[in-house]
Amino acid sequence: MAIQQLSLQKVNQQNQECIQDCLDCSNICLNTVTAYCLTKGGMHTEPEHIRLMLDCAEICQTSANFMLRSSDLDVRTCGVCADVCERCARNCDRFENDSQMKACADMCRRCAETCRRMSMARA
Repeated sequence: MAIQQLSLQKVNQQNQECIQDCLDCSNICLNTVTAYCLTKGGMHTEPEHIRLMLDCAEICQTSANFMLRSSDLDVRTCGVCADVCERCARNCDRFENDSQMKACADMCRRCAETCRRMSMARA
């Protein structure tokens, strides 16, 4: 269920967008690494690549959680999330002509953009 369909108290539109992007990014990174990369093999299973995708999934979930509970540290987690998402997107771009990796990179960029806006808006 999309976050926009939920009734969230005291969560503005910008926060909702960022929360949803973080959750979507976490989901695609985790699904891609476990259901796609590990079965694909080769470059897809390089330890640095796997680690970065798992880091991205984890920080995105953490950032969403911080925003959902209105933590006063959510600006900081969003800043770190943006950095990790940008790194993950660049890493996924190495896989040319791979639609799954492109979808993951695109979602990482979108999340990085909304997290960067969140971290700058309230810094």
